[in-house]
Formats: sequence, structure tokens, C-alpha cells
Amino acid sequence: MISKHTIDQVFEIARVEEVIGEFVQLKKAGSNFKGLSPFTDEKSPSFMVSPVKQIWKDFSTGKGGTAVSFLMEHEHYTYPEAIKYLAKKYNIEIEETEQSDEQKQQLNERESMFLVSEFAKEYFHDLLKNSQQGKAIGLSYFKERGFRDDIIEKFDLGYCKDEWDNFTKAALKKGYDLKYLAATGLSIVKDNKQFDRFKGRVLFPIHSMSGRILGFGGRILTNDKKAAKYLNSPESDIYHKSKILYGIYQAKKAIAKEDNCFLVEGYTDVISFHQSGIENVVASSGTALTSDQIRLIRRLTQNITVLFDGDAAGLRASIRGIDLILEQGMNVKVVSFPEGEDPDSFAKSHSDADLKAYLQENAQDFINFKVSILLKDAQNDPVKKAGLIRDIVTSISKIPDNIQREVYVQECARIMEISERVLFSELAQMLKKDSKEALKSGQGNMPPPSFQVVKDEPVQPKVDTLFLLEKEIIRILLLYGNEEVDFVDLVEVEDEKGNIKVEKEPYKSKISKELYLNLQEDEIEFTHPVFQSVYYELIHQLNQDESINIDQLTNHKNADLANEVTSILMDEEKYSLSDWERKNIYVTEIQKILPKLVTDAILNLRRVLIERKVSEIMEEAKANPSGSIDLELVTNYTELKKRLFQKLNRVV
Repeated sequence: MISKHTIDQVFEIARVEEVIGEFVQLKKAGSNFKGLSPFTDEKSPSFMVSPVKQIWKDFSTGKGGTAVSFLMEHEHYTYPEAIKYLAKKYNIEIEETEQSDEQKQQLNERESMFLVSEFAKEYFHDLLKNSQQGKAIGLSYFKERGFRDDIIEKFDLGYCKDEWDNFTKAALKKGYDLKYLAATGLSIVKDNKQFDRFKGRVLFPIHSMSGRILGFGGRILTNDKKAAKYLNSPESDIYHKSKILYGIYQAKKAIAKEDNCFLVEGYTDVISFHQSGIENVVASSGTALTSDQIRLIRRLTQNITVLFDGDAAGLRASIRGIDLILEQGMNVKVVSFPEGEDPDSFAKSHSDADLKAYLQENAQDFINFKVSILLKDAQNDPVKKAGLIRDIVTSISKIPDNIQREVYVQECARIMEISERVLFSELAQMLKKDSKEALKSGQGNMPPPSFQVVKDEPVQPKVDTLFLLEKEIIRILLLYGNEEVDFVDLVEVEDEKGNIKVEKEPYKSKISKELYLNLQEDEIEFTHPVFQSVYYELIHQLNQDESINIDQLTNHKNADLANEVTSILMDEEKYSLSDWERKNIYVTEIQKILPKLVTDAILNLRRVLIERKVSEIMEEAKANPSGSIDLELVTNYTELKKRLFQKLNRVV
């Protein structure tokens, strides 16, 4: 187990904005940062990070927490793994105590697969560097490709011996379960025999965005025509080929910094670019580009530059991926290499400066790219030319932003020498057709027919006023509990005629003390169990240190408690997403109304509790008709409620 001292150090040193910034492109929003949710597919940012509070909140899903909880949600880390990841990032030495057998057994299957994959990466890398066969075959191959030692280390490249079960035997000897070797696809189990999937291949480990090993890509080094040139790990609980990009772990910082991502096809394309000093590059690993892969990039940047081999057939096949990128609301440019060249070969045959210059000078808009590729075939054929124009308009129709669509229509009209009116008409027809198809497939909402009889609306769930008031009291304690403000006590005084009047008496007090004394006076218990737990924690802190420490709550071992606290703390931050000041909408500063906020919360809570008490008395009377109602008690409660309304300046 990781020692408490190490955990405390991690929480003290780790910066939530730095940790999340490696996975999500964050932009400054006042004192906070905002970005697109990494958990949902959205176009407008609803993800907030507070550097001051050291917490985050995703308003689209309701998730939130600390840097540790983000890694647990996003990367599916266990708590210890998240702590270890942050300790490594911030160079914190990890102190560990011996795990019991019971604790070791608690590692679930998914974690066991990650452990096996990590062992495989280290084993294959060690074989490449230190075994005679690895150096003679695997390392020689990489050296022939021109890869430097630092690049081989950076990508954890490896080699699997050309023996049937060399790796499997080594893993079993180390105590790894054959079940997980088979589940990850590292070993193939058949007829009570097991052998290595990647035997005789050089290996490219495939990392998640946080650096965990998800799977491997293996290239054969012999001329065996029966064997596939490249072989990937099979789909598993941890490896989904359509949801990962090769090199994303090594490229994520550069992509966010450059605000652009180069997209290539193969492993060696990525590695050669890194060696040439261009690190914002990822590969689809030879598979057709998917929406999940594009969304992975979109967390870091809105800009993609697709790099195509100089092969005409390959270019046409790859054009389909452009529409998919446009559909996701991304900005896309295209660079094609000279015929016979690919990113890997071009990077090797040109200097770093020449490669960067070529990418910059040859990046073109997708319309120009499509025209340059397809117009040659359609130049003297009006039917083919019309087909090309229709193809370009189809791509434009995929763009979700109306302004961008119009700009691209104007550009297409200029290049293809056709009127904008015709193109807009064609675009409108396509959008209408897409809308109808979406409705038919159930992806849209069909408008109701004219004169349709409106059916009864479903009954809306009743608002739980008590829940909202309890939450408000916890919110005030969390945000302002340590502040001291001027209060006014509303004292009931009886005049000479026996009338009750309310007089004001000013005094100074801490907000936490004010709330505690009032709740204690009425012996109020929170009905919501999590609010009650938070309240007990707060009172414990006040008894110990006479102040509230928010970090102890957001880092609490009770996940429900920590999540509720984070959610409450970040609720007020969501308004900065709307940028009210830019719209000339100004909100009253909370500090000016704090005393009234506290007083109203207490009085309203008392009012609702009284209303509930009266309701309970009346319900008991209904259930027992022979019994009598305590009219005096009901009258007293009603009178008390009137006084509370008077204090709240409300009319009964």
C-alpha cells in the first residue's frame, strides 16, 4: 500500500489544471479554465477546472473531483494507480507498505490485463536491447530504418524472439496468469498449448493518452507470404482499435501547444516525424479513421492536418476520412506527398527544416485538395465535373457550423466557376434529405402533425424543497464558512399592548458558527445522508481547528462525499461558461449579501420543517378519524410560520 505521507504529498504538489491539460485542451475563463467534456461528444464547452479550488466539474455528465478522481474517471485507474501516475509526473518518491494477500486479490481483471501488458512492454524492450537475437535482428531493423537510440526508448520499441513460447514461458515464470495473457492476445491458447502471438516480430507498444499499454503492433521481418506483414493485438477489454491513436501519449503536449495535429497512417510515419522534431503527430494505425479517434484529437485541438501518401488510389480511398473530420466540427487541412513518397520516407530523405517547410507550404484546404485530385479525371467531362462539385458540396454539408458552410460554398463557387445560388440550392436539398433520413432512423424529433390533439403532459416530479435548502446550507458552509460578517438578529419584543414586534440587533460572527448555533438550537438533522456526512465532517474540522479545510473534503476517502462537495463547489463556476460580463449582464457580488443569505437559509429551513410537521399532524388525523386533532399545537405552528414569513419579508 502507498503510505499516507506519499498521498498527502501528491495532493499538495499536483496541479489539477496541469494534469487535466494533458488530456483536454483548456482555455482561460476568468480565474478558471474551460474545455470540451472528455466524457461526452459536445460542441460547446461545459467542462470547468478551478486552479484555486484544485477541482474540476463536467456539467454535461455531472462528474467532478480532484486530479486523482479525473484519472480514475478518464483513464480507469484504480486509486493507487492514479497516485502513482501523479507521483511519477511530479517526481515524488513513493513510500509503500507490504500488501496483504487479500489486497492483491482485489486487483480486478482489467487491471491484471494492464499489468500483463506493462510486463510485456518491458520484456520485449529488454530483449531488443540486451539479447543476442534481439540486437542482431530487431535492433538492426530499427537502426536500418534510421531510428536513433533516444527515439527507440521514447516509443518503448521491442522485439519478440522467433521461438514458439519464449515470452509466454517468461510471463508464467514471473507469476502472471495465463488467463490474462490470453485475454490481452499476447499468448494464443489452443488445445492445451500456448504460444506467442508476436513471435519473430519487432513490436510497437500502443499507449493510452496517459501512457498505459493497451496493446501492440508487430511487424514481421521475414518474407513469409502466409504471414501478415503487420499484426495487431486483438480487441479486448483494454484495447479497442477504433478508439485509440498510435502516438497520442507522446504527442498530446505538442498537439495542445501547436494547436494542430498531423494525422498519418503508420507507426513508422509517427516515429520518423518525432525524430525530425515534429511531435504533434498521431497515426490511425492503418485502419479506417473513426469518429472516436477524431474526438480523441478534438480534446486537444480543433485543427487536423491529414498527411496522405503520394499514391493516387490511396488518396481517393482516404478522402472519405475528411468528411468524418468535418462532421465533428473540426478544421481540416491536407498535405499530399510526391508520388512514391510517404511521411516516413520523406522525413528520412529531407532535412528537418525542409520537412517543416514542405508541410507549411503544401497544406491546403480540403476543397482545393479534392479539386486537385479529382479534377484531372473530370476536366473535359461535364457529367464528371458535376459529380465532383456535388461531392464537394456533400463534404460542405457535413460541417455543423452555418457560417463555415457559407464560406466554403463561396470558395467552391470561385474555384469551380459556378454560381453560389446553384450551390446553396444543392446544399439545402442535401441538408433536407439528411434531416429526413435522421428522422426516419429515429435520430431526430418528428414535428407533430397539424391539428394533432395534444395529450396530457407527463406530471413533472415534485421539487424537494427540503433537499434544496439542506444543499444550500452545505454550500454556504463550504464556500463562506470561514468568513466573518455583520449579522442582524431579529428579536421578538412584546409592546405595552401585547403586540409582538421584531427589532434588529447588529452583531459580528463567523458564518460557520452562525449556522451551527441555529441548527443546534432547533436540533435539526439533515435528511439527506451525504449532506449529513458532509456536515459532520465540517463540524469535526471546526471543533479541531476552528476553520474549514476544503481539501480534506475533496480528497475524502468517501467517494460520494467528495463528489458531492466538488459538485457544490463548482456549481457557481458554470456561470462563467456563459461569459455574462461580455453580454453586459452583471451579477451582485455575493459578499454583499452573505448575512441575508445565511439568515434566509436558516429561516426557510425552519419554515419547511414546520410545514412538514403540520402536514404530518393532519395526515395522522385523516388516518384515524376517531382521534382528535391537537388544534392548539397546529395553531402554534401556524403562528410560528407567520412570524418566519414576517422575518423573511414575505406575505402569507
